[in-house]
Amino acid sequence: MLMLFVIFCVDRAGTEEKRKQAVKSHIDYLATNPIKVVMSGPLVTDDGARAIGSLFLVDAASRAEVEAFQRADPFFNAEIWETVEVRAFNKRVG
Repeated sequence: MLMLFVIFCVDRAGTEEKRKQAVKSHIDYLATNPIKVVMSGPLVTDDGARAIGSLFLVDAASRAEVEAFQRADPFFNAEIWETVEVRAFNKRVG
């Protein structure tokens, strides 16, 4: 049975250039991974000027599958994210 999970990632300070260099690989990875990405995008500063993290809503069979997906992401491997939080999610509205 599939279940929704939220992945909330906050970038390390000073990784803007690393993020720019890894973004194509990150997007390619999201397009070809085995987990269904329902929605994803960058977290941004309040003025929208720069990315400061990432948010994903994914449909997966287990937390272990989500964690493996997250650890294989080029942003994770480039050590862009300082914190990553995975939480199960129940959709109620939308």
